[in-house]
Amino acid sequence: MNKVLITGGAGNVGGALAELLVNKGYQVIIVDNLLTGSKDKLPSKEFSNWKFHHTDVNDYDSFSKVMKEERPDYVFHYAALVGVDRTLANPVMVLEDLKGIRNVCELCVDLNVKRVFFSSSSEVYGEPVEFPQEEERTPLNAKLPYAQVKAIGEAFFKSYKQTYGLDFTIFRFFNTYGPKQSGDFVIGKFVRAAMKGDDITIIGDGSQTRTFCYIDDNIYFTLRCLEEDLFVNQVLNLGNDNEISVKDLGCFIKETLNSPSNLVHLPAREEGDMTRRLPALERMRSATNSDLVDLRTGVIRVAEGLLEMGEVNEDELVISLGILA
Repeated sequence: MNKVLITGGAGNVGGALAELLVNKGYQVIIVDNLLTGSKDKLPSKEFSNWKFHHTDVNDYDSFSKVMKEERPDYVFHYAALVGVDRTLANPVMVLEDLKGIRNVCELCVDLNVKRVFFSSSSEVYGEPVEFPQEEERTPLNAKLPYAQVKAIGEAFFKSYKQTYGLDFTIFRFFNTYGPKQSGDFVIGKFVRAAMKGDDITIIGDGSQTRTFCYIDDNIYFTLRCLEEDLFVNQVLNLGNDNEISVKDLGCFIKETLNSPSNLVHLPAREEGDMTRRLPALERMRSATNSDLVDLRTGVIRVAEGLLEMGEVNEDELVISLGILA
């Protein structure tokens, strides 16, 4: 069975992908500096076919030691500083991630890795200029450091393919959510508040739109790309195309979970809150045999997961238990 290395493998998407691959019998090597990741997102210890290295991909010496020791067949480069407020507050730290991208490219070439998968972002589209946002046609309008790093990262992998023959697949992730996502991302934040009856706080007037992809849709699609050699040396959007405003999302979660929470508006960010997101998903849908998880199902799964993990206890629970039965 092939050996797969995942940087950022203790994060939301990386951790879920690691767990899936471990369950499928792959040898999985997880690399994470735990700055925003958590060991709680690592696979179960009942499985012996995975290892964890507390290592920063941006540090060439320590990361190269792991790569040369493990010699993976495939690499998923998912490590990055994430979160709108966190990246806005730490622009220089965001730029450090360029080191990690280059380290991954160089070491994958040196060690003859078969293909590297890169988690880019919908943020490369910047403030929108057309809808839906299509991989080849829509201009990239990245202006903030996080978005610029992702756009430059895409250029790195394309250049290393052209020069050294390193195969890649670039995923432009649109908001991906699940039970193990950190509470400072919008769906997890809103669900936690709704389950406790706390205020659901919305940045600005809430008119900005987003689309939300449930974690299972992300990782099972990724697995197909790996196992069926799909989208080699291509860029594709990975997400859901059900567009909703942030304000309507707050109302939807409140109603879905029968919550008494109030919606409270906070001052708008000075930058970083793009007005609209809507991906063109023709490429993704061409390789998907089933419908994507709808928002109501996903929200309930997140609520169930938070209960199961003990993040919300029954003393705090204010929603109808029948919703989660």
